Amino acid sequence: MILRQRADVTEALFILRASHEGDPWSGHMAFPGGHKEPSDDSIRHTAERETLEEIGLDLCQHAQFIGEIDAVRANPRGRDLDLVVTPLVFSLKGGDIQLQPNYEVADILWGSLQGMYSGDSLTTGEFTVQGEQHRFPGYGVEGQIVWGLTYRMLDQFFGMMDPHWEPREF
Repeated sequence: MILRQRADVTEALFILRASHEGDPWSGHMAFPGGHKEPSDDSIRHTAERETLEEIGLDLCQHAQFIGEIDAVRANPRGRDLDLVVTPLVFSLKGGDIQLQPNYEVADILWGSLQGMYSGDSLTTGEFTVQGEQHRFPGYGVEGQIVWGLTYRMLDQFFGMMDPHWEPREF
């Protein structure tokens, strides 16, 4: 999770994943990231490497590491995978930074954390899961919907920041 401060608004960076056959998260909104490689010294190194590869942002140079959020289990429907995702939080140090998405990223979008936290950007969307349409809650960001695993990570982040915060139900 990469944060930036714009006037009185804190924003989070999201990527719109490019569509690829066989990718369970194809075309979804997400945070930059990916699988830990044997050459990665730590989960933090994985996040820094993947962010540089996916959007051209050098977190070591342009961001401050804030901390780690509790791991979230991910089991994409229709796939025999049991993943554990460890979200890390970074804050950009300065002004605007030129981002260069690679082939895995269709777009880079920024969403207001205040709008998500307050429920102003809360919405639902219809998504195809294993060939069937389902409605899921999410946060609207620039015409896209952050749902599923990334939505759960955001709710967990809000709960860590405010112990009295309650996830909103639809």
